[in-house]
Amino acid sequence: MSLLQRLQNKQSREENIDKVSLPIDELVKDDPYSELKMEIHHKILEELGSDFLDDSNEDWDEVKQMIDSLLLEEEEPIPRQERERIINEMIAEMKGFGPIDALLNDDTVSEVMVNHAKQVFVERNGKLEKAPVYFRDDAHVMRIIEKIVAPLGRRIDESSPMVDARLPDGSRVNAIIPPLAIKGPSITIRKFAKDPFDINDLIKFGTLTEPMARFLEACVKARLNIVVSGGTGSGKTTTLNVLSSFIPEDERIITIEDAAELQLRQEHVITLETRPANIEGKGAITMRDLVKNSLRMRPDRIVVGEVRSGEALDMLQAMNTGHDGSLTTGHANTPRDMLSRLETMVLMAGMDLPVRAIREQIASAIDIIVQQNRLKDGSRKITHITEVLGMEGDVITMQDIFLYKDGSFKPTGIVPKSIEKIMSAGIAITTELFQSHY
Repeated sequence: MSLLQRLQNKQSREENIDKVSLPIDELVKDDPYSELKMEIHHKILEELGSDFLDDSNEDWDEVKQMIDSLLLEEEEPIPRQERERIINEMIAEMKGFGPIDALLNDDTVSEVMVNHAKQVFVERNGKLEKAPVYFRDDAHVMRIIEKIVAPLGRRIDESSPMVDARLPDGSRVNAIIPPLAIKGPSITIRKFAKDPFDINDLIKFGTLTEPMARFLEACVKARLNIVVSGGTGSGKTTTLNVLSSFIPEDERIITIEDAAELQLRQEHVITLETRPANIEGKGAITMRDLVKNSLRMRPDRIVVGEVRSGEALDMLQAMNTGHDGSLTTGHANTPRDMLSRLETMVLMAGMDLPVRAIREQIASAIDIIVQQNRLKDGSRKITHITEVLGMEGDVITMQDIFLYKDGSFKPTGIVPKSIEKIMSAGIAITTELFQSHY
């Protein structure tokens, strides 16, 4: 029997539908069809039961037909265009994420930002713009947040008012609610690319040039340790994902992230993700815990989504003890700032080490820093590819190999010291890549 027939021939149910928490139980006053939407929604839940909302195998086309049939029964005819709008809005509430569902399905949108119930922004082509959607109220936003975090075993309430999570497609979600968010619950969603970018995409977008790409590919294959540095939204994770694609298929890769975002295409990949504390404040698994554990998992490569704290020490020690070819990202505005940040993060590990010892660890562990910035026009550029040379006195020495300057990419003309390691690994590379005439 079809869903429509089941609704038309519905039997009385024992369960009390009024006790079900409905996605459409609070209405927009200026929506002339709000009461009708709620009435139809009650009928659907009464017939199918509230658990059908969680059934991924439900035939939503038949649900659409069911809604359309009920709309056609109205005494006052509803125009076809309005019927389609009502159907889409109701399906978005039941199946998806309400008002922002269409934005999440829009391939031109890279980020969705719900500032509060009545204000939603999106990022398109590196530019922010206000979206023509809104939520009914704070309770509506909270229901969408709960819908995101509940399946992951995460919670959000006044005692734990911030949460990181991810959507089923891998998109990264951060939610923060009152009393921390003054204007109401806020959601930020960094969308997951359905088809991961490759190096040719980055060249096409103008993020880097072909000589830069060939050098970075050689660095990854020759097992150099690389840090991708940049600010928020500069595209660090995308670049890290592209660099990871150069890792040979026959190597065992372990990825470590707060919220799994990397989309490695190799077959032999172990994905690890941190875990927050439970309601009693216990059971948290940190990045540092996972980095330490990964060393016992016989990794050929360790890829850390982002170092923020004491795990930097464990990462550097891994790089210095035979785990060459590791990759990670960090927040900094220049390569020199990235080195300073690493120093600070090592100190956060609680080890009482002299600054010189920390710098020696960094200088011997890190080979290449890839600096990526988001420019005022919204474009993302790799502004520096910088080689870490070693120590001179108490200072870590570096040299720029490629720069983005005065609106164009330029090799500095310096042949990197690491070319010896690249060539000894049997990787063909020409010094012409580093000449300005190339």
